[in-house]
Amino acid sequence: MNKNSIVSQPLSPIPPDDLQRNLVVARPGEDQNLPHIGLVGDTYTILISGDDTDGRYCLIDMLIPPGGGPPPHHHDFEESFTLLEGKIEAVFRSQKIVLRAGETISIPANAPHSFTNTSAQPARLLCICSPAGQEAFSRRLVFGWQRAQQSLLNSTKPSRRIS
Repeated sequence: MNKNSIVSQPLSPIPPDDLQRNLVVARPGEDQNLPHIGLVGDTYTILISGDDTDGRYCLIDMLIPPGGGPPPHHHDFEESFTLLEGKIEAVFRSQKIVLRAGETISIPANAPHSFTNTSAQPARLLCICSPAGQEAFSRRLVFGWQRAQQSLLNSTKPSRRIS
């Protein structure tokens, strides 16, 4: 048992229900307002955000095209993936692991990792991050990329001469 497990903590009374927090129902097949993030060709749909869970975790539906997936990276939050459809090859600290539908992996915070969809069909994963962070991490990457693209476009526009 680890030191952070709920059963290793001293018993304390259960706090009262926080009436400021609401039930969240994510219906990705119906709700067109769910945020979608396009990153390196993948589509991440934020089902439950850190705002919904008081920062405790987030839940992301990931659609990864054949050959897609994030490049090697690391971040300061825990991340677990459950593969719903397809097949991916994950790399964790240089170790390759093949993951098939129905299987789950858990990546510790700060550990280098990546994954690639090695099947001919799109892969679909559910990703849980704790504490929440992946959705903000992805948005910052996309925002930074968009700003860089806009800056590049602005710097390459021909100047107009008025005669």
